[in-house]
Amino acid sequence: MAFSFVACADEASAARLLLQAAAMVPMAHYLAAALLVLVVFLYNFLEIHLLRDLLRGFRGDPVALTFNPKSEIYEGLISKCRILHGRYLVTPWLASPHLQTVFLNFFGRPPSVVYRRQLFSVHDGGTVALDWLFASEVARQSSDTDSTISKDDTTPIVVVVPGLTSDSFSPYIKHTTYSMAKHGWNVVVSNHRGLGGISITSDCMYNAGWTEDLREVVNYLHHEYPKAPLFAVGTSIGANILVKYLGEEGENTPIAGAASICSPWDLVVGDRFISRKLVQRLYDKALAFGLKGYAQLHQPVLTRLANWEGIRKSRSVRDFDNHATCIVGKFETVDTYYRCCSSASFIANIVVPLLCISALDDPVCTREAIPWDECRANKNVVLATTRHGGHLAYFKGLTAHSLWWIGAVGEYLSVLYSSPFMHGQKKTPEQTLHHLLESDIDKGPYLNIKEDGMVAAMSSEGAEHMTKVDLHGDGLCPNTKSEDAVMLPDQKLQGTENEMKDDVTAHSLDMENSENYAEVIHNVTAPVKRSIKQLARRYDISIWLLAYIAIVTSWPLLGSALSVVFRKKLRGFLPASWFRR
Repeated sequence: MAFSFVACADEASAARLLLQAAAMVPMAHYLAAALLVLVVFLYNFLEIHLLRDLLRGFRGDPVALTFNPKSEIYEGLISKCRILHGRYLVTPWLASPHLQTVFLNFFGRPPSVVYRRQLFSVHDGGTVALDWLFASEVARQSSDTDSTISKDDTTPIVVVVPGLTSDSFSPYIKHTTYSMAKHGWNVVVSNHRGLGGISITSDCMYNAGWTEDLREVVNYLHHEYPKAPLFAVGTSIGANILVKYLGEEGENTPIAGAASICSPWDLVVGDRFISRKLVQRLYDKALAFGLKGYAQLHQPVLTRLANWEGIRKSRSVRDFDNHATCIVGKFETVDTYYRCCSSASFIANIVVPLLCISALDDPVCTREAIPWDECRANKNVVLATTRHGGHLAYFKGLTAHSLWWIGAVGEYLSVLYSSPFMHGQKKTPEQTLHHLLESDIDKGPYLNIKEDGMVAAMSSEGAEHMTKVDLHGDGLCPNTKSEDAVMLPDQKLQGTENEMKDDVTAHSLDMENSENYAEVIHNVTAPVKRSIKQLARRYDISIWLLAYIAIVTSWPLLGSALSVVFRKKLRGFLPASWFRR
């Protein structure tokens, strides 16, 4: 008993002494220790790699290239790209994928650009905002309302597809458009439906696999400017859409070359990744907040088409897709939507030279979804991966005024443009009757859109010079002659010469009319054939099975009609009992 009492007294004395010793330590030391613990925590939580870069002498890391060993694209094209064979060094004070990504979205330091807007109507009544930045205006460093693109212009056109909830005013899109235009190329941003200040004008909204708008925009640009090579650059979700489109079209696309930047590739894997850790869940909530803001802009439409109450309560991208995307897009489940729209499964069908750039530390699109084997199997695809870069950021230099991937893509497209590896369309795109018989721009003229998003005021005379008709300088039909010039013969000719000219003119007009009729018939039937092919490809159902279903479902009506028409002709050799009621 006495021994235990002494032991307790010794313990109390030791604890008292320890507290007294702790009290003798200055408070500043405790604050310094707490600060050190916080710094270590943030260094690991934000994945900062400044010390690593310092120990390596700020040399950066080499770019890893994945390609098919027999790829002619690599041998004749990528091997000439100096940037892709160099190193990438992150801006030292942004040595973290999270710092880079956040800095890009909130600051970004984009250049000042002034777009010219073209409103493009698609076949289902939807509206897409095409924001143009002309190379001539960037070269003059001024916005000229008289700038036009002629139908015979051979200046390359770069189509930029933004990411999720991004539009032409996003900092990285401004960086891209300005850099490409500074290289002497015309740039057009194909904004998603409902973005860029445009209302949703149909019962359809864009999603991660919606390629119809891009398909119509590309075919329209190729039809309007047949001599201008078309290139495409997709970013984030826009990269997923672009890769999926290239895989769907195969040889039929007029795109000469493309680049995919920070694509999510596999949406199922990306969905699991973004809800795994605390920092990823923060990105998930931020993206969901942006989607809810997008939905708020179009509440009248989405209230009718989707589950508005579910959209309002969404706390993640998956929640939003469940209550909005799947309902509007008619997907059975969210995972079904993710599997159908993942671009990784379309890489095998790509025939266009495609450069894919991804950062291994991307905090939004995980490296786990990168289709290494699929890219290695396709001779037309080259995958470039970097150790650092964040999501679409890739800041470089001490001032962080430029993005590394934009320079790499610009060099790649420039080398491709001067090489024999540009893709040539094997088949003329099937233009629908809508595109041939009426203007695609029926929503309004070109507008000057300033950096702050405001639309510059214009007089009625100025607006007339900004319409689609004057974009070519020659009008919609620059090769069409006046009717009098075609119909009237030379008044100096007499007698039979006039009659012969009339006969020749009438004959040529008849041939021209017949050709026009045949073209119109083809353009009416082509969309039906294309829809059947798409339906068969989507559901893996053969054309014969579809034909069988059509015959079976229509046979009662068709059989009744045939029995009435051929009743008299069949009475002679068929039993009379067959015709009794």
